[in-house]
Amino acid sequence: MAFQPIVDSESGAIYAHEALVRPLGGGSAHEVLSRITDENRYAFDQACRVKAITLAAELKMRSLLSINFLPNAVYQPAACIRATLEAAARTGFPQQQIVFEVTEDEPSRDANHLMAIFTEYKRHGMRTAIDDFGAGHSGLNLLAQFQPDIIKI
Repeated sequence: MAFQPIVDSESGAIYAHEALVRPLGGGSAHEVLSRITDENRYAFDQACRVKAITLAAELKMRSLLSINFLPNAVYQPAACIRATLEAAARTGFPQQQIVFEVTEDEPSRDANHLMAIFTEYKRHGMRTAIDDFGAGHSGLNLLAQFQPDIIKI
């Protein structure tokens, strides 16, 4: 896993770090992401969340931590957020510093389900974002329906 700085376009200041999957020994995210199947999607999504939070806490990250999530891996929002909440509590990482991004690579199969996910995350003080606004499936429809806290372009 690597952390990429996210810069505020107005101030030029780093306000967050995005957790990005990388294979051991370097390489591209594609090497890891190409191995995701319907059978391992949930476990992969959960493992990435926990790893990102654990590493951010170990690094004493003070900025927001942005985590891409796979909407179709979240079968029931309240149940699927448990590991995230447990990792934040165990490591002492403030859950209010966590941002969940909808990735442009995976459209949600159900808009109501995605809305329920966003609502659950916000209920726990987490923020939401649309990643690469305007690309792929992250267009005006997502913006209008879900009103994220952050829009990344």
